[in-house]
Amino acid sequence: MSGQPSVRTTEGVVAGLWKHGQAEFRGIPYAQPPVGRLRFLAPAPPPRWEGTRQAVEFGPRVPQSMPDFGPAIAAPAGATDWLTLNVRTPDPGAAGLPVLVWIHGGAYIAGSSDDPMYDPTALTEAGLVVVSLNYRVGAEGFALLEGAPANRGFLDQIAALRWVRRNIAAFGGDPDRVTVAGQSAGAGSIAALLTMEETRGLFRRAITHSVPGWHCSRELAEEVSTALAGRLGTVPTAAALADVDPWSLASALTSLGAELSGHRERWGRLSRTGVAMCPVIDGDLLRETPWSALNGGRAGGTELLVGHTRDEFRLFTVMTGRSGTITDEDARTALDLFAPDPGGADAYRAAQPQASSEALFEWVYGDALFRMPSVLLAEANAAAGGTSFLFELRFGSPAQGGILGACHSLDVPLAFGALDSPTGRQLCGDPAIPEAVAVSRQLRQAWAAFAHTGDPGWAAYEPGRRLTRLVDAEPETAPYPEQVSRRIWEGHAPLPFDLVRGVRASGRDLGAALPGAGTGGTGPERDPDSKAR
Repeated sequence: MSGQPSVRTTEGVVAGLWKHGQAEFRGIPYAQPPVGRLRFLAPAPPPRWEGTRQAVEFGPRVPQSMPDFGPAIAAPAGATDWLTLNVRTPDPGAAGLPVLVWIHGGAYIAGSSDDPMYDPTALTEAGLVVVSLNYRVGAEGFALLEGAPANRGFLDQIAALRWVRRNIAAFGGDPDRVTVAGQSAGAGSIAALLTMEETRGLFRRAITHSVPGWHCSRELAEEVSTALAGRLGTVPTAAALADVDPWSLASALTSLGAELSGHRERWGRLSRTGVAMCPVIDGDLLRETPWSALNGGRAGGTELLVGHTRDEFRLFTVMTGRSGTITDEDARTALDLFAPDPGGADAYRAAQPQASSEALFEWVYGDALFRMPSVLLAEANAAAGGTSFLFELRFGSPAQGGILGACHSLDVPLAFGALDSPTGRQLCGDPAIPEAVAVSRQLRQAWAAFAHTGDPGWAAYEPGRRLTRLVDAEPETAPYPEQVSRRIWEGHAPLPFDLVRGVRASGRDLGAALPGAGTGGTGPERDPDSKAR
């Protein structure tokens, strides 16, 4: 193909590039850069331009923080045009193609749409227009600050969906056939978007993999923001933090996450996650958890494809080097903090009295943080009048002798068909083993069929039968396999992280005068359980 593909959007003409015979447009702004006078505000409408804007490079990454087990990320020089999106279309001259909008994960503190794991080639070959986007994460997107709207990362996602509504027809897509898809924090974002009045008419279907049960009460979020600002010698207001370098603020959040154990008596369950910041039940944009809103009839159901992996938490015990080291005390603490009350901890022990400490530890963490939020979302969506389709990924990664099992994030390169990406090669083999190729084909076909028709190819999940697709080299549809966990959690939707009542905040809790406080100092010894993503 000769020349650049070009499309006229409502803001101006963009010129992209040809990739595998498909037209790709990168780094298109859907809002103004959220810096200077716009920092910590709701996203402002994108700029307009004359002439043709080159759309051949991905937009810059939003400032990244990391969980306590993650590698450091160096700050890039310069660019602050963080709120951009990318479009890949099989034919910009087409009309009425279904659209898939991908919202990346990353624990609400990291992640970017330029990850090679999100290469849309295989999905676009299935007839989809694929959009991916960057949104504010970490403190830029989710710190609760005086003088700023809460959950700015969600506001960014809504602004991107409005851009899609306005513009996607020019790329061959149908604005009335939009499916939003995401994994981990991206799936949690979508669960929240399902309940918001602001998203009505912006998408028709949703795909959520490994929905996290992570939200903060306002009171806890206020203390976290106070502690974060205290590390920088200031207070948690938009005005006070406006002049703090964004990457320095992100680094301070990484440091706070690594020292969460110092706040365990006051911050409770949050202190055992390794990640200090997540969406806030703010009473405005996000009035309650998605499970509460759907079950209470305050949000309507939709066409929903939801799934989780069998061994959700295994990735984290391996990544932190803790595989084979989990003690009885570790397991007791996990059960006491994360099993549902009343009686959840005893129910776990009674269900598998011979289980090892490590098995109990991974079981309750995987259930509390990903598996049960996913299943309960499917049930709540059906209760609200929607149609839910459930799957469990049972195919195990061959990496490291198979120790990872069917771990968190394994489903992402499989669903995108990005087996040649660095993550795909790491998890699926280099080259990918035949079983991984077969499972990848299954998930891609399910995504494409669901985006086209609302049916992934197996029976809906309904009370009574609870049919679930077991995704493996030889798939089958059967009753939900994690029945013990489902029964333990029945009637116990995930609750927001909250302060431990009766424990007064101290100077330490509020980030004041910590020994070595700051982005480069040393602090309290890390909690060995601080590692959930």
